[in-house]
Amino acid sequence: MGGSSIVLLLAGGLAAGMVNAMAGGGSLLTVPLLVLAGVPGNVANGSNRVGILASTAAATATFRSLGFSGWARVLPVLVPVASGSIVGAVLVGRLADETFEQVFGFLMVPVLILSLRPPAARTVADGEGWSGPLTAVVFLGIGVYGGAFQVGIGLLLVLALSRSGLDLVVANSIKAIVIMVVTLAALPVFVIGDRIDWLPALVLAAGFAAGGATGARIAVAGGEKVIRPVLVLAVLGFAGRLLGFY
Repeated sequence: MGGSSIVLLLAGGLAAGMVNAMAGGGSLLTVPLLVLAGVPGNVANGSNRVGILASTAAATATFRSLGFSGWARVLPVLVPVASGSIVGAVLVGRLADETFEQVFGFLMVPVLILSLRPPAARTVADGEGWSGPLTAVVFLGIGVYGGAFQVGIGLLLVLALSRSGLDLVVANSIKAIVIMVVTLAALPVFVIGDRIDWLPALVLAAGFAAGGATGARIAVAGGEKVIRPVLVLAVLGFAGRLLGFY
């Protein structure tokens, strides 16, 4: 791996870590960057998980240090998402690299639409929120998707959590914990299946960790409106590249 690829992965990880901590969709940047660095599609998907783990761990610690720990509310979300992630990771491991890249390209379209519509902050009120069974079904589906593809799971979680009645900053802190645990649950599947290229994965993880901590601080300070236009432009650019528009 050349010096330019190292710089690209570090910078991409930093930007994606910030975006993930504030909203989600950072893997729309990093999976294509891994592919551009010469990592095959499905191996890029697995390698990206190492960076996601570093990013979410850093974001979780930062949110907690700033008084926005999501641990008290995470269990009803975590159980179905973690269960679904294992199923999704096993399913995607059966896809060939070419098939994965095609599926990834098509999945970018709905995720792009979600990234163009940032979730609005909401506050839990008495009697509001989802029922237990509905919560389980929604987050089980998100877990299957996240275990398989990872890209965009942060956006899906933030949208679902805010829809259930949570404040956006709290939703982001819960999301970071959930994705961290989901990644821990799914990562062994990719390790056993030899779907991780460790050198670019660790380089990316270094940038991801710095970005996760920085993004969490910006999120708490209310800086999501600043980063959102950057996210939209990045998603549009990489979506166009991978879908063959240029």
